[in-house]
Amino acid sequence: MKILIADDHSLFRDGLRMHLKQLFDEIEVMETQDFAGTFKALDKNKFDLLILDLDMPDAMPWEEAFALAKQKAEGARMAVISASDNNRDIKKAMDLGAIGYIPKRSDPKILSAALKLILDGGIYLPPEILNNPKTSAEPNTRTSGRLTARQMEVLKLIAQGRSNKQIAFELQVSEATIKLHINALLRTLGATNRTQALIIAQKEGII
Repeated sequence: MKILIADDHSLFRDGLRMHLKQLFDEIEVMETQDFAGTFKALDKNKFDLLILDLDMPDAMPWEEAFALAKQKAEGARMAVISASDNNRDIKKAMDLGAIGYIPKRSDPKILSAALKLILDGGIYLPPEILNNPKTSAEPNTRTSGRLTARQMEVLKLIAQGRSNKQIAFELQVSEATIKLHINALLRTLGATNRTQALIIAQKEGII
């Protein structure tokens, strides 16, 4: 697995690289310290995972930088590790296609668990976004009522960061069946991917 860490703090990059090496032996890690360097690295290399900080020294809005990096990454998974734990930033990053958002202030154990989940193919959202009282009111029965019981089970497991393979194992069905359930609930929620489905479901109080 080839990973690119994009962060302007060298000490944090060193610590993050050590975390990754402890979690996964067979990885190659490259580092950049600004958006410009990140774009150059993406132009010259193919990565499996990009871990991006939002607050970089370039005079470029992070939303634009993220979108351009995603375009250059050619299908690589993208996660965010940021000093910001603002719900707006978290939701925006997930809407743009991030498969994880880890606040830098996270406890080391949580950081390790989040990184392991992402490396295993799952999705990580911080507890703040999943348990935000402003967005977890009574369920929207109009939407949740259109989801089957099984789709609700799958949605809740997605919210826990489980991969399709893990969900299939837990529900004792095939991975192909899980993909069908996910496609159906995406259509019902009006989402284009798993992360967007979580954001929509959270906003509507379904989970």
